[in-house]
Amino acid sequence: MYIPKYFKVSNVDEIWDFVQKNSFGTIVTTEQGKPIATHLPLGLNKKGDDYYITGHIAYGNRQWRTFETCEDVLVMFQGTHAYISSSWYGHEDVPTWNYQAVHIYGQASILERDELIEELTTMMEKYEKHRENPILWDKLSPELLERQLKAIVGFKIKVDDIQAAYKLSQNRSEMDYMNIIDQLQNEGNPNSKQMAEQMEKRLKN
Repeated sequence: MYIPKYFKVSNVDEIWDFVQKNSFGTIVTTEQGKPIATHLPLGLNKKGDDYYITGHIAYGNRQWRTFETCEDVLVMFQGTHAYISSSWYGHEDVPTWNYQAVHIYGQASILERDELIEELTTMMEKYEKHRENPILWDKLSPELLERQLKAIVGFKIKVDDIQAAYKLSQNRSEMDYMNIIDQLQNEGNPNSKQMAEQMEKRLKN
């Protein structure tokens, strides 16, 4: 992805925190030269010095069959984004769009059964453990779990390259930057409010 120097993020810990908080990603591969994509909840795991993106896909989704034929798999994660009006600047300019995005490239492989169970258990704990009546792996019947395991394919993607961009008006003057935050907060739009919060957070780091 094209990343101007103002917006490039290099801190690995910061990127991984972003991925954990925005873990509904898009996996892109190619099939006979044509790009195909699937939108999935994904996990991030570290084993030794290596990082892996993990997840599972419906058996009926043909994309998993491309994992072994594609040299590289692209995984995209997107955070908050918002329209930025140039009327908020102190000078004439064109409108733009602020956003946060991470692209990860790597090689995919299919999980063994025990690895898939571990991936599913971890994902359920992440999204269920804080709930009043959590649905966890060991609370479900073996019959149901067995049916579900036959209907999905687990995978892991060994991370080879990371590209991260946070376009948060870093290239604007302090006066324009603060005015953009104020204007976003008054837009009455959840995305705009979240972008304002991200821009404020950047000031504190």
